[in-house]
Amino acid sequence: MSRSASPSGPGGTGTVLLLAALPMLAGALLPWVLLRPNRLAPGEYLRLPPALLGGALLLALLPLCTFRLAPRLTWLAASLAVAAGFWGLGAETRTALVGQPPFARASAAGGVWLFLLGAGIAAYAAGLLGRTRRERGLAWAWLPPVAALFLAGHLNAWSVLVEGRSEGPRWVQELGQHLRLVGGGLGLALLLGVPLAVWAARRERPAGVVLGLANGIQTLPSLALLGLLIAPLAALANAFPWLRELGVSGIGAAPTLVALTLYALLPILRNGVVALRGVSPGALDAARGMGMTAAQMFWRVELPLALPVWLSGVRQAAVLLVGVTAVAALIGAGGLGSYIFKGLQSAASDLILLGAVPAALLALLLDAALRALEGVLGQRLGRVE
Repeated sequence: MSRSASPSGPGGTGTVLLLAALPMLAGALLPWVLLRPNRLAPGEYLRLPPALLGGALLLALLPLCTFRLAPRLTWLAASLAVAAGFWGLGAETRTALVGQPPFARASAAGGVWLFLLGAGIAAYAAGLLGRTRRERGLAWAWLPPVAALFLAGHLNAWSVLVEGRSEGPRWVQELGQHLRLVGGGLGLALLLGVPLAVWAARRERPAGVVLGLANGIQTLPSLALLGLLIAPLAALANAFPWLRELGVSGIGAAPTLVALTLYALLPILRNGVVALRGVSPGALDAARGMGMTAAQMFWRVELPLALPVWLSGVRQAAVLLVGVTAVAALIGAGGLGSYIFKGLQSAASDLILLGAVPAALLALLLDAALRALEGVLGQRLGRVE
């Protein structure tokens, strides 16, 4: 594929920026804020005033025009568009609530989401133009001004943040419960999956059986697996009272941790087996020639060489568990999913976002942190080799 046709080439970037401008233009023309007398009542859609509408239309075209005139500044135009989208959301929600009762709510309408979607695509396209890691990192230049808007209270009138303030300590408690469940499930999966992967990596037929079982569990829908675990765990708790005293029951944290552990096993097992089998035979021969024992070969040669690929499986498992934990709120496990389902039951979109947005951000942060760790380990391994 030629550079001009590649997504990372000039022609490809221009096409992406053109596609990004379309939702931004549509978002500027669509309603920007939904004003409701309370959380549940139907409301009135409000559009941008003419002055802000003209600015939004210009910002929608700014990244594409900047790319044509000064490609190296495309990141600045895209970041300005993202920050302006959040600024406009804060300004319009504050204006909409003027003279309204305290329990009125100003939510983001479809125009905001379309505009921010297009601006985000433009920022991504701007990152494709970078030749170095530093230049590609400029695609995230919108993050500090957006964070400043949040910290300065400019977006405090947005209904999602209003609901967050009203929930207060309970939201923090549910976030902590979500983190505990994800960490507990991932930790148990590592305790089981790491020894199994080491054992299966040296045995062809057992490896097929183990991976087949883990793959079979992975195909089960999360809600179905949680439902299947209710009866046996409830029976165990009734048969052994000491298990009930430890908190084991048919609903709550116990079936959730079992399900999370089972779901996380496949990526940990699969990547572990592939990583250990992919260690260079030359490195193992050299280790034997140095007189290393089997244990020394594993800890000093096999594990360090396999760790970057193995960590990729851990990252996949961690991101997977964030989503499965949200579903576990249906069986009383708590977590951010409780807001998602509470919002669905009451048709309150703000409560849904109060659970869904932090869960999505948590998955992205985990993915980014573990991906960065993979990169560090890969660089160190490359220097050693």
